[in-house]
Amino acid sequence: MPGKSFFIDTTICTACRGCQVACKQWHDLPAEKTKNRGTHQNPADLSFVTYKLVRFNEVVVDGKLQWLFFPDQCRHCIEAPCEMTADDPTAILKDPATGAVIYTANTKNLDSQAIIDSCPYNVPRAAKDGTLAKCDMCLDRVENGLLPACVKTCPTGAMNFGDRNEMLALANNRLAVVKKKHPKAHLLDADDVRVIYLVTEKPDLYHKFAVASSSAFDMSRQVALKKLFRPLTALTANL
Repeated sequence: MPGKSFFIDTTICTACRGCQVACKQWHDLPAEKTKNRGTHQNPADLSFVTYKLVRFNEVVVDGKLQWLFFPDQCRHCIEAPCEMTADDPTAILKDPATGAVIYTANTKNLDSQAIIDSCPYNVPRAAKDGTLAKCDMCLDRVENGLLPACVKTCPTGAMNFGDRNEMLALANNRLAVVKKKHPKAHLLDADDVRVIYLVTEKPDLYHKFAVASSSAFDMSRQVALKKLFRPLTALTANL
């Protein structure tokens, strides 16, 4: 499959949040007021002005305390449910060269809650006027031969980006290495998304929406089919 992909190796992520800061800086997004909530994770969640968030989870696995870090962002789905749900093709579109799912200012004309609900990873966020925002794959940088800001900044190599086939090969090679120490290691939804995560534990220990339920994609495909046949239904009704 053509296009680009990320490979995020959580086993070497140190939660430095360099990717989170770089995303803010490149997109000229304002900082959010944070507070002590008993975790190093700040802000609490993704938002209209926070496209990338490193999630922190303190868990006990096999009787041992572990920190699990998860750099959360839009997955740029191969078949994007949000794109299928949108009624306006100028509001949510897919870049043909990279596969990036891009939101425009025209998202303010959509049913923002319907778009948010369609996302199996709970990623899009809306402003007060309904305009939606999320990671855009740093498309302006990529089109000019540069890496996404988060990938460029990552000091450990946890963040990777490139041609999809190369990223899949890298992910599978790294998985084979990690499995020697962590037999439960696996890739998350690698066939369905362009942001491929390598984890060593159960996905829900990292994040409630780390993986998508198959029902979410099935529901969005049903919506897309209904939209496809809507013109035919209307034509038949007028005969």
